[in-house]
Amino acid sequence: MEKEANEKTTEASTPTPAKATFPAKWIIVGLLALILIGGGVFVALRYLPASNSSSNTAAKAEKSEKEVKVGVMYSMEPFIVNLLDKGGKRYLKVKMELEVPGERVTEELVRRKAQLRDTVLLLLTSKKFEDVNRLDGKFQLRNELIFRINQVLQTGKVQALYFTEFVVQ
Repeated sequence: MEKEANEKTTEASTPTPAKATFPAKWIIVGLLALILIGGGVFVALRYLPASNSSSNTAAKAEKSEKEVKVGVMYSMEPFIVNLLDKGGKRYLKVKMELEVPGERVTEELVRRKAQLRDTVLLLLTSKKFEDVNRLDGKFQLRNELIFRINQVLQTGKVQALYFTEFVVQ
């Protein structure tokens, strides 16, 4: 009996742990709620369209102005050149149109027609069949042509170059 009495007194003297985790649980729940609310606000601001109609209208008007601004097209006469291959058996026929910002640049293109043709001919005759046969080679040729033509021009720059005929044989 004495043992039972000693066990009861030791049980009674051992303090039960206090619920120290109660505030920690609520803090964690509160932080999770704040994170979820913050994420929802971020998604709403980032991906949903703005409700301010005046800013949407201004953005649409600006976008439509950019889309409408197409330059003046200048058509060049076709170029037929031998490619830089062994035996000179391959040739390239290219017809292109240049997009320029306005009529002033078009007038300069007409005045500098001989310089432009010379520049284009020298570049085209320096190419091999392998250079112009693949798609990436055509893009590279387009960029080189724009660069070289823009070096000749003084009043404006070529905005884009379009191949309207491209034959390699």
